[in-house]
Amino acid sequence: MEKILSHIDATQNAALERLFAFLRIPSISAQPTHAGDCRRAAQWAVDLLAGMGFEARLSETSGLPGVIATNHQAGPGAPHVLFYGHYDVQPADPLDLWHSDPFAPVLADGPRGKRIVARGAVDDKGQVISFLEAVRAHIEVAGRLPVRLTVLLEGEEENGSPSLAELLANEKDTLAADFVYVADTNMWSPEVPAITASLRGLAATEVRVHGPSRDLHSGLFGGPARNPIQALVDVLGQLKDAEGRVQIPGFYEGVEPVSPEQAAQWAALGFDEAGFLADIGLSQPAGEAGLGALAQLWARPTAELNGIYGGYQGEGSKTVIPAHATAKLTFRLVKGQEPGRILDGFERFVRDRLPPDARAEFKRGGGAPGFGLSASAPFLKAAQAALTAEFGRAPALIGSGASIPVVQAFATHLGLDTLLVGFGLDDDCIHSPNEKFDLVCFSRGTRAHARLLAELGQS
Repeated sequence: MEKILSHIDATQNAALERLFAFLRIPSISAQPTHAGDCRRAAQWAVDLLAGMGFEARLSETSGLPGVIATNHQAGPGAPHVLFYGHYDVQPADPLDLWHSDPFAPVLADGPRGKRIVARGAVDDKGQVISFLEAVRAHIEVAGRLPVRLTVLLEGEEENGSPSLAELLANEKDTLAADFVYVADTNMWSPEVPAITASLRGLAATEVRVHGPSRDLHSGLFGGPARNPIQALVDVLGQLKDAEGRVQIPGFYEGVEPVSPEQAAQWAALGFDEAGFLADIGLSQPAGEAGLGALAQLWARPTAELNGIYGGYQGEGSKTVIPAHATAKLTFRLVKGQEPGRILDGFERFVRDRLPPDARAEFKRGGGAPGFGLSASAPFLKAAQAALTAEFGRAPALIGSGASIPVVQAFATHLGLDTLLVGFGLDDDCIHSPNEKFDLVCFSRGTRAHARLLAELGQS
């Protein structure tokens, strides 16, 4: 292991040259004008992996291709890891806020030393290359990997992954593995590595309440005419009680309470709740009473109003009773909640509370259940051991209040659990101008990946 780690340290400049070549390709999947660049990035990755001894190829879809590469020299008895990343990036706009060309990567000074600055530096090209450089070190020093490895790089993650299900179905046999390894997440802090052990899911919907058959003059009809804005806000006002609990019947079925062990571990992280809220101009957690912000974010579901509108929206006054009013909502879900059942409950909740002459229609959006990593997952101990060895302290088992849809896609289409270990930081400006990846995080991430591969090979 020490020879492999020394090799990683000694060849960092070459690793950065490869990363910078990858970063120079403006593989923006959301913009059709960059479709050719996306294909160029995919082929670049194929060539890189082939040069490392993988069997590598493009996997065509109705959209952008995936990259598939396999190295099974470790033999049939070795663990089989499926590594997932993506080669596409977000648009770089607004360009005038960048301090350098987003597709001309540079090493710039930062408070923690040098930092790699470019679009895709950390999301996700830098994290992909960090892992592949660990793979390279094992091959160049030991002659082969300690695990069977399949690499899947997607080209549409930043555009909603419209072809991912097709890609997984087309490559189901090739992608069969023991588990999925994703390096597209953050550390807890620059000194504390993290394993993301839970993700909240999502259920999105839109409700439109109809009242009169047309917009009405509020002087001629105000009073006897049902106002759908009033009807809608009256119902939505009942969605939570004074303690912040969602009042949809059955909403919390299957939701596990925060255990004392979880609470103690999160308390030990030293999270600055007051500072977290102050940064967004707030002072008190607004979720369920009696729970801190981390528990509310990582372990509890929510009902969120994302938008509400109806009637006249222009300047000045227009005395109108509108014909309809609309609200957009998302529910952030935890493990144990099923999106369809939650939306069924919400629709009953609304219909049961509407007054006469008010009618609701619903338009459902996307959805995915929450994710929770089992404490008995066989790869978890290997990850904990590898991160502890590299950082000198045990990794934090953290949650994420957001969703990573690909995790559910792997569970649904491949029946695989996912290990989420990444080396980004909260200040990396992902999706924003001046995206960066601290060089120390890139370096230590590569070393930690190498240690993890070795730990998995011994498990």
